[in-house]
Amino acid sequence: MSGLIYFSALFIAISCSQARWLRVAQREHYLAGSAARFAIRWWSSSLGNFVMLVLMLLLAAATFPLSASSVGVSLVAVIAPFGLSLRGRTSKLVWTRRLRLLAITTMCAWVLPVAIVTALTTSDVGVRTATVLLVLAPVLVDLSMWLTSPIERRLSERFVTEARRRLSRVRPLVVAITGSYGKTTTKHYAAHLLSLHHVALASPRSFNNQAGLARTVNEHLVPGTEVFVAEMGTYGRGEIRKLCEWIPPEIAVITAIGPVHLERFKDLSVTLAAKAEIAERAREVVLNGDDALLQRLVEPLRAQGKRVSVVSASDVNADLCVRAEGEEIALYRNGTLLGAQRLASEHRPPALSNVACAIAVAVALGDDAMECLREVGNFDQPPNRLTETTGSSGVSIIDDTFNSNPAGAELALERLAMVGENKRRRVLVTPGMIELGRRQYPENRRFARQASSICTDIVIVGRTNRRALREGTTGGIRLILAQHREEAVAWVKSNLTDEDVVLYENDLPDHYA
Repeated sequence: MSGLIYFSALFIAISCSQARWLRVAQREHYLAGSAARFAIRWWSSSLGNFVMLVLMLLLAAATFPLSASSVGVSLVAVIAPFGLSLRGRTSKLVWTRRLRLLAITTMCAWVLPVAIVTALTTSDVGVRTATVLLVLAPVLVDLSMWLTSPIERRLSERFVTEARRRLSRVRPLVVAITGSYGKTTTKHYAAHLLSLHHVALASPRSFNNQAGLARTVNEHLVPGTEVFVAEMGTYGRGEIRKLCEWIPPEIAVITAIGPVHLERFKDLSVTLAAKAEIAERAREVVLNGDDALLQRLVEPLRAQGKRVSVVSASDVNADLCVRAEGEEIALYRNGTLLGAQRLASEHRPPALSNVACAIAVAVALGDDAMECLREVGNFDQPPNRLTETTGSSGVSIIDDTFNSNPAGAELALERLAMVGENKRRRVLVTPGMIELGRRQYPENRRFARQASSICTDIVIVGRTNRRALREGTTGGIRLILAQHREEAVAWVKSNLTDEDVVLYENDLPDHYA
């Protein structure tokens, strides 16, 4: 009877623990290894969590009665690590088909060994086994992701096959866009320009992987669509090549190469190679020539017989250049001024290289370059990418919460300086930047140092980059520490008025410590 009680306690504990780590897996796009990686981060994130980890390990390894060890481990697994909730505050667990399969597989990975050991030995040994496997809950989730990945690939191929057939029936010209950053904004601009003279469809939001693009095609590509603008993302080599096998682009665009997802890519040369896959099937390639790494692709691609358009936001001798000149933005082609459009700085898109890429796409399809330039003033910023609103207290808000790269952060600070020129307080709210590999700490420190020359206040959200941001803050900046975004927003509402401006730079889901 006592064995049944212990098994019941352990079953409840593994269910709670699985909910916690399954949520992490879902937010990390079901990448095997992500649950264990975040478990290490969380258990080491604070002294309290580290103490709880040590306690759980000691209890699991103890030889004293089961009542102390199994129940103790169960309690720790339910309540800790502190800060990583079961349901989620900003990124709740969503019970999709894929998650249900993963949850069943993970539970089987716990129940089956326990049942076998109990049947072959004694209930006490079974309880010990269940206790040890409870400690290894994140590993079980990772193992289950690895086991179910072939099933998921097989299921996703059905949707890809359907999308492939639809593409072959509708036959739109495909414009494929990638880059470490700027790809969503460039897609947004290109779709706007192309819709002036073509029936165009763009993949929504950040639907840039196989599942998202297949869903876009299957649900939104209708007969008569002339152009499909597809954003393509990647976490490693081979992924974009696979996308282009069933969405072959006529025109490929690479916006930038930078230290985004560097934890996975490890090196920028790997990032470049992975992004360059988008050009393999294209007849025309648009490259941001302001990026030194992308300059490496120009001659090799031209040697392959591809037409390469090098664009810029500064070099007038580029194939196409869109640059700021006082109150105007000017358009140049190979050193020749085509014209200029008066556009006040507050209405100017923040990254003109993205504008240049979009205009180059439209020109490649036969549209007039100057008409495209005149349309720039009508661009809307994609949501959460340097969009400007006014809060209930009158505070000016710059929302850049979907950005997490050094170049974009620098642009955001420039916008904060411009909007806040005559403001009483200029406030930055940020958790810093992530997935920059070894560069994460120095980049966040540098970001804080740049912000210190502009801001009056910096609100650091969470613990992930707190140390680097604090170290980079200089001068008489007022520093506020918030445990999570809701606390930071509450501080803004309580302390800022219509005389102030706040920049929300990046936002991390709550599975980050």
